[in-house]
Amino acid sequence: MTILTKGLIFTSPKTIASAFSPPPTFLYLVSPCVKRVVSKNIMHRGQHIVKLCVSNLMVESSRVSTSERRGFGFKNLTETFWVDVHRAQGGPLNVALNAPLCIGSSNLEKVENVAVRIELSNGCVGWGEVAVLPLVTGDQTKALEKVLEACQFLKESPPMTLNLVLAEIGGILPGPQFASVRAGVEMALIDAVANSIDVPLWRLFGGVSNSLSTAITIPAVDPAEASELASNYCNQGFKTLKLQLGRNLNEDIEVFQAIRAVHPHCSFILDANERYTSKEAFQVLAKLTEMGVTPILLEQPVHRDDWEGLRDINNVARDVYGVNVIADESCRSLIDVQKVVNENLANVINIKLAKFGVLGTLEIVEFARKSGLNLMIDSMVETRLATGFAGHLVAGLGCFKYVNLDMPFLLPEDPVVGGYEVSGDIYKFINTRGQGGFLEWNSVS
Repeated sequence: MTILTKGLIFTSPKTIASAFSPPPTFLYLVSPCVKRVVSKNIMHRGQHIVKLCVSNLMVESSRVSTSERRGFGFKNLTETFWVDVHRAQGGPLNVALNAPLCIGSSNLEKVENVAVRIELSNGCVGWGEVAVLPLVTGDQTKALEKVLEACQFLKESPPMTLNLVLAEIGGILPGPQFASVRAGVEMALIDAVANSIDVPLWRLFGGVSNSLSTAITIPAVDPAEASELASNYCNQGFKTLKLQLGRNLNEDIEVFQAIRAVHPHCSFILDANERYTSKEAFQVLAKLTEMGVTPILLEQPVHRDDWEGLRDINNVARDVYGVNVIADESCRSLIDVQKVVNENLANVINIKLAKFGVLGTLEIVEFARKSGLNLMIDSMVETRLATGFAGHLVAGLGCFKYVNLDMPFLLPEDPVVGGYEVSGDIYKFINTRGQGGFLEWNSVS
């Protein structure tokens, strides 16, 4: 027996095979992404019905805390939503930068990423973005090749649950080498599914909040330009500035002094991008103390493989200067994060979706919550697509202590529309399904 009420179709357990004990109840949602007339033959594939096993959802939800019940339940959704991909595409996404940006040992003058668009058979579309950074994620050509390989798999695959699809993508794009590509495809799949059930991503990931406050980066520029940028950001309401340091100790201090002159009450995150020795890091901290300034964070002061130097700086920075040290480039996998915790190498881990992928990030978040490790979310070099997705995730989870999702502010133009509203340093994630942001495919070069 089938009962249709207010767009929801409940199928009686009596119609389910007797192999289930107790038999689950299935909920069929007519997708909001397409306008279709539901025929008498409601189970016909052509009607594009979304199938969820609601008895499992209800059992699971009874075991979680009140705060966790604020969200729809991402884990439950991955196990119960059947994904049927109709179309999957990838293409270059090229955007200019306001100024060259130092990421690790690379200096970038423009964004050369890859956009991912996935359309399900119910008509719902999801978007993702692959951040491309030479020496970290590889070049754009290689990234696009891997995206198209994953897209071909998705188009040829039969319908399967979201968790199985994501597992298959993890097999096609394994490990840190393809984490950025994997992240872009995962974003698009999850966004399409969230669109299908008419739920915004921040609710899907936990529903703790629909807004967040971000720091903003001052790139490696001369003191005069740093002063101008800091003044502008002060007027816009940014309270935390992230400074890219490590070129020269004296120049770094001059930049710092210029910024303090125009934005005296801001907080600082110092990012050395692996360029200091332990001795140089100590000198910077000592000089800042003389100036009466204590940064809130010192990010990746030494080379990513200098674990001993990272440990020494962490101990001195914390115990002598009251400064937390962030491990960024040193952490490229969950194993690295576990090493940081077990050997007390840093107090904070910098999360980038392009480093770990979406599922990898959620795995690290779970570990961090259990271990007491603090988390920071940061941008790679991305447009509103990846930034918006990361913001939804962080706001929904509500467990990131530090936020630096500033890349869209550093772009003179951004081809992506929607996803969130901005007021000063505040992101407000609108209550629309999925992440709410989209890109006109004809603008992808």
